Amino acid sequence: MTHTVSPIPDLMRAAVLTAPGAPLEVRRIPTPRPHAGEVLVKVTACGLCHSDLHVIHGAIAFPTPAVLGHEVSGVIVELGPETHNSGLSVGQQICGAFLMPCGQCPDCARGRDDLCSPFYTYNRLKGQLFDGTSRLVDTDGSVIAQYSMGGLAEYCVIPVTAVTPAPDSLDPVAAAILGCAAMTGYGAVRRGAELQYGETVAVIGVGGVGSNIIQIAAEFGAGVVIAIDIDDTKLAAARRLGATHGVNGRTVNAQQAVLEITGGRGVDVAFEALGIPATFTQALDLLADGGRMVPVGLAAGAQAADVPINRLVRRGQVIHGSYGARTRTDLPAVVDLAARDVINYRDVVSLRIPLEKAGETYALLEEGRIAGRAVVDMALAV
Repeated sequence: MTHTVSPIPDLMRAAVLTAPGAPLEVRRIPTPRPHAGEVLVKVTACGLCHSDLHVIHGAIAFPTPAVLGHEVSGVIVELGPETHNSGLSVGQQICGAFLMPCGQCPDCARGRDDLCSPFYTYNRLKGQLFDGTSRLVDTDGSVIAQYSMGGLAEYCVIPVTAVTPAPDSLDPVAAAILGCAAMTGYGAVRRGAELQYGETVAVIGVGGVGSNIIQIAAEFGAGVVIAIDIDDTKLAAARRLGATHGVNGRTVNAQQAVLEITGGRGVDVAFEALGIPATFTQALDLLADGGRMVPVGLAAGAQAADVPINRLVRRGQVIHGSYGARTRTDLPAVVDLAARDVINYRDVVSLRIPLEKAGETYALLEEGRIAGRAVVDMALAV
């Protein structure tokens, strides 16, 4: 049995990637409807993430045509079948997570939502949900793939495993970033680094994810938080979010600066939020003996980075990859932190745009001209 709020339009606006390298086209396509274990969300806002760029340019293989957008806020307008025990209801404000666990595979059963194999197999490789089909089609009936929920549209379908209620006190537009930028930052600090009180931290790359790593590390009790970027504006914003130091890697030697700040020791934890081989190696160079490096950024394609094997072995250093977080437990925790103003999600959102400007704003993101996160606000007109 489904439960809906009416009216739900037959057609909706969506930003469609027709082919790798092609500009996004805002067109009208049929409004999707939820299947078992899913909800239909009227999208309030959708964040623009750097990982989308890899799909747009074809550096990460993904079927096209496709609708991107994987961090959303919105309102539930329809419950699909088999959702009566979800705790969700029509009219509820929600945040949706980019990592949508199936909830049934062996990894999900042990709480490792971030390793859900069906999510990678169906969604990341084929642009589908867990029944092996996409909820999106064009007006001629041809299939449109969906990257996560396909949030760059007026409506999207999300499995209940990737949805959490959001209190009315949250800024409904800025709250979109909680399902990716903030949740990924939380997962990196709490799960990847297992940060301990008083430890020293460096964060390379102060974009949407890096900004959240900085403030979450500070809130979790890091003694020193060093932001590293090549943009002084971003570094100034990082200081406002809790960084104790800012290092411009374009004008100074970042490794030398970090050693000076830490008394020659290096940091206990280095986070790499860009997915670039050079910064991956740089993060390792910042570590103290026994330190942990947590790579968070996705690389463009099958890139690799050099790892100093002997130093890693002799000095007891660790590389702990961190992709998102454990959605079913960590997304509610992140929403709660935001609702209590423990983390500042509002100021991370530096730009709000209409759907029609998504393509040109991705170009600004690629040029490094977006501090924090840009968000599509569905209520804005061109």
